Amino acid sequence: MSPSRRRLVGLVPLGLAGALVVGQVATPAGTAHAAGDGLSSASGRTSLGGADPSVIKVGDLYVSAKSVDGGIAVRSATTLEGVAEAPKRQVWRDTGGLGEVWAPEIVHHDGQYRIYFAAGRGATHRMYHISSPFADTGYSAATKVALPDDKWAIDGVPFTFDGQRWFVWSGWSGDTNVEQNLYIARMSSPTSATGGRYVISQPREPWERVVGNPYINEAPQPIVDPSGRLHITYSANGSWSSKYCVADLRLRAGGDPTYVWDWYKSNGCLFGSHVPSMMAGWHTTVNVDGPGHHTFVLPRGDAGAAPVPGNRFPTMFHAVEKGTPYSWSNRYWYTGTAVWWGSSTYRRANVPGAPTDVGFSLKFFE
Repeated sequence: MSPSRRRLVGLVPLGLAGALVVGQVATPAGTAHAAGDGLSSASGRTSLGGADPSVIKVGDLYVSAKSVDGGIAVRSATTLEGVAEAPKRQVWRDTGGLGEVWAPEIVHHDGQYRIYFAAGRGATHRMYHISSPFADTGYSAATKVALPDDKWAIDGVPFTFDGQRWFVWSGWSGDTNVEQNLYIARMSSPTSATGGRYVISQPREPWERVVGNPYINEAPQPIVDPSGRLHITYSANGSWSSKYCVADLRLRAGGDPTYVWDWYKSNGCLFGSHVPSMMAGWHTTVNVDGPGHHTFVLPRGDAGAAPVPGNRFPTMFHAVEKGTPYSWSNRYWYTGTAVWWGSSTYRRANVPGAPTDVGFSLKFFE
């Protein structure tokens, strides 16, 4: 992914969205422990070089999708660690000349494996979809996902919340690479959205603007917390920098996912290696630099399938090993874990709605 692909026309003045202030108290939601995830407490580096992991669990299998060899490959294994060593099965190739293929996201919905990915060149990147009843064979031809306004779009993920199918992605407001926002829209089919697209986050906080030109919000990952509230975790700052990190958006209780001011943003990174960018009470990584573009390894990729408080659940993310020069070519997939963290306060100012919101946040572990 190149720096030139990440820009967007801003929709919300800096004085509004940029008014969040640091300061929150976090308490564990329960005694955190490994819940049979089989993950090591070591660095978790796999043998897979590259970026943008996507892994789900279907039955007894862990299934991943990865951009490779001018298309998309799927690997399946009975353990999460085993995914990296599993045979690579190419399930789709760009025979139509769509262009660069980025960040495939795999889910299992309505009896089908569905892979969403971005393809294009420069400003032409859009989201596409392929599907199959089988994990590693029989995929359909690529179909463009019809998103509102048909603007540059990457990192799209479908999910279900409150009985509605949704799609969240990173994109440009206009037709030039100014800044990347997160957008959400309702889905009417696996390849079509209905109604408008709604911005839910812009990189307007100081800790999201440590690395810029352009400034970045990307790699959204939806997940529903134990109280039933929707979160969209995402990556901030440029992936070409060791200051790349993971942050959180939390929808207020009873909130409207399409209304930007019903979303509360973490007051800093929740998972990162740059000390000044971290949310108070959250700590930097020990083994890696610039962790980001993570995936929650959930049953079928279902955002509502996250475990109850107190249980760690598996994640994967890309990062560069500490002591290694930070570059895209040095990125690897890493296994990790996350745990729900209760009574976490997100604060903001000079915007509509309450200035504080208390609820679950997430702590990430290497």
